[in-house]
Parts: sequence; structure tokens; C-alpha cells
Amino acid sequence: MDPGPSSASANPSPLEEEEEEEEEEGEEGDSSTGSRWVVVPGSEVLGADAPKVVGWEELQQELARLWSLSAALAAARDRKAGLAARLESALEARKAFLQQDNELAEMRQRLQSHADFMGELRMQTKEVSANVEDRREQLCVKIRTLTVADKTVGAAQSKLQEPCKLLSGEHGHGRLKDLERMLRMRQQYMIGQVAQIYPVRPLNEQSPIGKPGLNSSITRTGVGEAVSPNGSQNGQTPLAILGLQLSRLSIKKTSYFSDKTEIQKSATLLGYVAHAVSLVASYLDVPLRYPLRLGGSHSYIVDHAPSVDPSIAPGVSSSTPLSTSMRTMEFPLFFEGQETTRSAYAVFLLNKDVEQLLNHIGAESLGPRHVLANLKQLTTIVQSQRYISD
Repeated sequence: MDPGPSSASANPSPLEEEEEEEEEEGEEGDSSTGSRWVVVPGSEVLGADAPKVVGWEELQQELARLWSLSAALAAARDRKAGLAARLESALEARKAFLQQDNELAEMRQRLQSHADFMGELRMQTKEVSANVEDRREQLCVKIRTLTVADKTVGAAQSKLQEPCKLLSGEHGHGRLKDLERMLRMRQQYMIGQVAQIYPVRPLNEQSPIGKPGLNSSITRTGVGEAVSPNGSQNGQTPLAILGLQLSRLSIKKTSYFSDKTEIQKSATLLGYVAHAVSLVASYLDVPLRYPLRLGGSHSYIVDHAPSVDPSIAPGVSSSTPLSTSMRTMEFPLFFEGQETTRSAYAVFLLNKDVEQLLNHIGAESLGPRHVLANLKQLTTIVQSQRYISD
């Protein structure tokens, strides 16, 4: 009888029990992870054509070796799992580190831009400080200048106080105004006397008697009364002085057979006007542009006309200055024995003198051919109250 197998099956050794447990665990593992096992043909298994035959005596050693390998494999799996967990945590830490590094880089970039901006602000502050310093120096100079000017103005004001006191005193500006008013009243009185001596009135109002006395009444008209171009007032009769009027025939044409009476009357009238203009100019203290040489009915008017040197050729360029000199020429204020053109020009110059006097008192002339009308307007304005108040 062979008691080996029966005894072996009846009393299994501890090694056999371990092998059976491993097989059971293997079967349980196969049942739990059946999907992980793959059936392959025997031709693909290494050593399947020549399997290793282990004897019964070597089985315990092979099983021990397999057990140790299985334990080493389990330990390796544990280490693998631990390493995987550590690797996962390391990756998470690395990811967090990278995120922090990116945030730090962004913060560093913002800090750099802020530092650049602060540098620009610092440069601008330096420039503004330099400009402020320059402006401060300029303002200091201006303040010193204004201080000196203020002192100068103060000194000038202190000097002006005494003249102001003199002007506001008894003999000051008020006194000057009173003197000017008295002077105008005197001028008004004297020119009124001239208007009485040489009254310019319409021809139908003239008295057939000679010159009126100094105390006779004066026929005054308003300042705004218009005189028509033909010498008449408001389109009525012509103006005259003591019944004498300026004849248009004598101005237009004179000849040997002309009426001498009309020519003599015109010459007498022009002599009256010339004398009246001369007196009014002297009372108003106005130097006449065209001076008069009085001679009654044979008076002259002087024109200081410039004369051109005849040595200058007429073809010389206008840029060359002409040598001129003042030449005195006299024109007659009468027509008897004179050229009509010269006498008419003398009447024109006489009217210019009357216009000069009108402009002096702030009035306008009625025209270049209204000698008597302009003279009447002159005496009327001077005798008005407005002349004294103005």
C-alpha cells in the first residue's frame, strides 16, 4: 500500500494549505476581475510547447518562491499606489505653483508699468518744478518792478496833489471856465458889433439909408435856418449887405461896355465881406489860411501857393523829390480892370476863409459859392446861446 497520497490528503502540510489559499484567492480574484483576464492560445505563451515540470520535492520551494514573488508584487503595487498619490499631489502642487508664478509675473508686470509711470511722473514733476522756479523768479522781478512803479506813482500822486489843489481852488479850473465864458461873451459881443456894421439880410429887408448905428436892433435867425444855394434864405430873396448884393453878371463876364455901377457895387460888397471876415478872425484868434489885404472896394486876398522849380524836367520819375518853394500871389476882390478868372478865384478863396471860421466853431459850410450865406450863418451861430454854453 502506498500511504503517501492518502496521508498527504488526510493531513495536509502548512505549505499545501497556503497554496490552496492562494489558489482560492486567485479564483476569487479571477471571479472579481474576470474582465481583466484574457484567454490566449497556447502558441502565444512562452514555454507552452515545453512546459517546466516541477517535481514533488521541488514544489514546496517553487510555491515559496511564488509566494515571495506575490508578496513583492503586492508591495510594489502598494508603492506604486503611494507613488501615484504622491505624484498626483506633486502635480497639484506644481499646478498651484505655476498658477501662483503666473499671477506673480502679472503682478511683476503691473509693478513694472507702475514703476515706469511713476518715473514719468517724476520727470514731469522735475520739469514742472523747474518751470515753477523760473516763473517764481520772473514773478519776483515783476513784483520788484511793480514795487518801484508803485513808489513812483505814489511820488507822482503826491506831486499832483498840490496842482490839483490849485486847480480846485479859487484860481483853478472853475476860474478858467469863467474866463473862457467871459471870453466867449466878449467875442459874441464884438462879432455882434460886426454884424450890426455889416448886416447880412435878405434884400427886401435892407434899409435904403446907410450903415445902421451900433445900438440898432439885430435881426437874428435860428442856427438851423437853411440858406438856398442862390444866396437866398428859405428860397426867398437873395442876401445882401446894406442893399448891396453880389451880381452874377459881374462874376460871369465883364467888358468895357459893362455896367460899371454893378461892378463897383460888387467890389464894395466884397470889401465889406473881407473886412468883416478879418475882424471876426481876429476876435476868434484864428489865423486865416488865405490872408486879406484890406483896401475897401479894392481889397486883395493872398494865396501862398507852392511853385515847382522849372529846372525839373516834366519826364522825371515821380520818385524824384521836386524842389518846391512858397510863392505869394495876390488875387483882386474886384472885377474892374481885372481878369474875371482871377477875381472869381479871389471870391472862392474868401469863401474858404469863411468856411475855416465855421469849422473853427464846429459848423459846416453851406457850399463853395455862398459867401454871404456862410457869413450870415457864422455870425448867427456866434450870437446864439449855444456858442457860450458849448
